[in-house]
Amino acid sequence: MTQEVIVQRYEFISQLESLTKLENYVDQLCEQFAVSEDDYGNILIAITEAVNNAITHGNQLDISKKVCLSIVGNSDELEFIVEDEGAGFDPAAVPDPTLPENLEKLSGRGLFLMKNLADDVSFEEEGRKIKLKFSISVN
Repeated sequence: MTQEVIVQRYEFISQLESLTKLENYVDQLCEQFAVSEDDYGNILIAITEAVNNAITHGNQLDISKKVCLSIVGNSDELEFIVEDEGAGFDPAAVPDPTLPENLEKLSGRGLFLMKNLADDVSFEEEGRKIKLKFSISVN
C-alpha cells in the first residue's frame, strides 16, 4: 500500500434496510478515491453480499446485534472488514453454487460472488469476520 491510509468504521443494525446506508457509504468512498466504474461495481456487489450475509445469516436479523464494517486503504488498495455477532460458520462447508445440483437454488451465491469479485477474501473468528481486498484503479 502506498500513500495515505484511510480508516473508516460503520455500524449497522441487523435489518435489511441497513443495506441502503451501506450503498451510500460505498458510493462516497469510491467517489472520494475516484475508483473506476468496474472496480466500483465489484466493490459494491461484494460488500453488499458480505453485509447482507452478516445481517441475515450471521446475526439472524436480530436487531439487537450489530454488523461492523471497517475500511482500510489508500489510492492503490481498499480492504473491507465485515464483522457480525453470530455463531460463525465454516466457509469450506458452503455448497458450490456452480454444481448442477445447486444451480436452481435461490440462495447460496454470496460467497461465490465475493471470491470472484474481490482480489482476496479471508475469513477469521470462525467466519464471523470476513476481509475483502480490492486493488483499485482510478478514473
